[in-house]
Amino acid sequence: MKFSLRKDRDNTTSQADARRTVASTELEPNETTRVGVFLFALIMFLLGFAVVFCATLPWLSLATVVAAVAAGLLLATAFRVAPQWEKVAVLRMGKFRRIAGPGFYVVAPFVEYAAIHIDHRTMTSAFSAEAALTADLVPVDVDAIIFWLVWDAKKACLEVANYPKAVLWSAQTALRDAIGQINLADLSLRRKQIDRELQQVLGDKCEQWGITVMSVEIRDIAVPLELQDALSKEAQAERERNARVILAEVEKDISEMFVEAAQIYDQNPKAMQLRAMNLAYEGTRDGKGVLLAPSSLADSFDVGKLFGKE
Repeated sequence: MKFSLRKDRDNTTSQADARRTVASTELEPNETTRVGVFLFALIMFLLGFAVVFCATLPWLSLATVVAAVAAGLLLATAFRVAPQWEKVAVLRMGKFRRIAGPGFYVVAPFVEYAAIHIDHRTMTSAFSAEAALTADLVPVDVDAIIFWLVWDAKKACLEVANYPKAVLWSAQTALRDAIGQINLADLSLRRKQIDRELQQVLGDKCEQWGITVMSVEIRDIAVPLELQDALSKEAQAERERNARVILAEVEKDISEMFVEAAQIYDQNPKAMQLRAMNLAYEGTRDGKGVLLAPSSLADSFDVGKLFGKE
């Protein structure tokens, strides 16, 4: 599925959207090679062609060549192989006959045929929910990935048409329903919970198709650019408010400490004199300055008078 940008958007929005790639809700092509399967079919064709051609070589004509080609095609379609991870649904006269493979299997020519090849490995598929509305009516784009596998090839073949797309569209619908029940502020915090809920919902639905949903993981949540600015300002204002509250609480604590200290100094003048001596020491201990103090403060430095000794 391809997504194009609208021409009426401004340059800023277009550039931002161009940087972000929305996950496709289509299956990615399987990179597994089937060269061995095609090579076996080619060998069967050559074997059938060689046997008939050699047998009819004394009467070589166009009819004998056609017969040799027909024999090769017949042998190639009758004897087949399937990879270890693959099973094949075989129909006979339009009715389900059996599940063949993996490995070597035989198909009766003109009577049976392989309807579908089913991969039994764990599949990884990406899907997205664009402009999905949250509970507070905010449109968001959500990208997710689903891990699933087929455990019953017969059900996957007979119960649903195109089971890979059925899984993806079901996952997209379930994701939209889950987002619609959560506010934007809780969406990022409850990602793991949404993953588990989606796995449960999809598991129950896909079980009847012979498919097991192993896990669902949300990869990205994108909100509109104008809403990002508003959320950023709201977060900044909230942090500034918290900072001011903390500063006011600290000033309150300090003022209470000053009041307690003033009460102690008022009850015991000697404590005030000791504090004055400490302040004078702190101001001159680096040796870079000269302390000029009134005579009353200088008298307080006399420790003997301070503690009532001559």
